[in-house]
Amino acid sequence: MNVMERQKFVVGLLVQQNRATVAELAQATGASEMTIRRDLEVLESRGALRRVRGGAVSSLPGGVEPPYAVRAMSGAQAKERLARAVVDLLTEGETVALDTGTTAVAVAKAMAGRQFTVAPLSLHAAFALSGHSGIQLVMPGGQVRPEELSFYGHAPVQTFKDLCFDTFVLGCCGIDPVQGATAYNLDDVQVKRAAVAAAQRVVLVATADKIGRTALGRICSMEEIALVVTDAPADSPAVEALRELGVEVVHPANG
Repeated sequence: MNVMERQKFVVGLLVQQNRATVAELAQATGASEMTIRRDLEVLESRGALRRVRGGAVSSLPGGVEPPYAVRAMSGAQAKERLARAVVDLLTEGETVALDTGTTAVAVAKAMAGRQFTVAPLSLHAAFALSGHSGIQLVMPGGQVRPEELSFYGHAPVQTFKDLCFDTFVLGCCGIDPVQGATAYNLDDVQVKRAAVAAAQRVVLVATADKIGRTALGRICSMEEIALVVTDAPADSPAVEALRELGVEVVHPANG
């Protein structure tokens, strides 16, 4: 692993299991313990973790969304596979509302070379889409959250009341058979709800760690979601529970 790959691995592991020792990280990455300690020092300075004796722990309290920069470092390859699977579900020429978040940015990048009309809910996704001749951008506008660069407030909600979309590609912080799709930030929830109402179908894309989780704000019920694209194991209880509700679950191809 190079430096970036190694640091992404460390952040991703701590997101999953909260704590790891220097020895465990060295063995998993093939790096020396001294190198791992330097990585931990750098990552701590970015707010991605907290160093403790012999290792590191996640710096994030429960019920709090990790910062965008931390999420962007975690699971990049998995998000790229999910993104390709999502774009394969879209028809050329569709009108698409595209959610906020790092997985949505991966979807934006996967749209390159295709023809869509896209309303991105964040500037991160808009930047990824800009410059591609086949993409027509529709900007929802509104106030912008720092770092996340997502639109919020009256303007984007009103935009989605005035427009109709073929598909809303929805990201979330948690998806649960009972609670549906949820997110931490309540301003984001209001915009996501408006996008759900504006779309003929909702395609939810979620990494495995989101399945079976709930966050503070409820976006929509499972009945409002046509498809779930996830890399969670097909035989996991949470995925089976979604299927029992009649939700179609799509898994990305490997590679």
